[in-house]
Amino acid sequence: MPPLQKRTFPSPLAGYENATPLPTERAEDGKSFVNPKNDQLSTAYEKFADPLDNGRRGGFDVHIYYYQNNPEQTEYAKALWERIRREFPELRIYTFWDRPIGPHPVAMFEVNLFTPAQFGAFISWLAIWRGPLSVLVHPNTVEDGPHAAIELRNHSERAIWMGERIPLDFTLFLKHLE
Repeated sequence: MPPLQKRTFPSPLAGYENATPLPTERAEDGKSFVNPKNDQLSTAYEKFADPLDNGRRGGFDVHIYYYQNNPEQTEYAKALWERIRREFPELRIYTFWDRPIGPHPVAMFEVNLFTPAQFGAFISWLAIWRGPLSVLVHPNTVEDGPHAAIELRNHSERAIWMGERIPLDFTLFLKHLE
């Protein structure tokens, strides 16, 4: 992974600066806290938070990796690709690559997620059905700045992994930053 750049982050409490203190009371289970009531659900249930892409590209890419020289993984990955196309036809599902491509050092296929509902349904389903395969989930963001720097950050700092983490080849992104 590339070295993290020194960044400043907006406060996660922006908009709640003058909110009343949270209660310290425990819920019935004795472990969790009683939260203050809210009149409405978070908008994050309906729309990805900025700067996630709510447009044509989709908010998240899901890369499902398999070792192309491993016949068992290849067979499982092909079956999973077919199952996803059948069970989630509303998702954008890309080519079943039989070799490394881009920053991805082993074979993979990609799925795009366009809504928080798709994210919740697909990622929870994939947690069970990914089998022996590793999965990278990374955001697609709409931000100012060099495209390569944004892609590097989305594929590294903001990445979510299921299974074993596979080191990506960031050379392509880094070359564009020189």
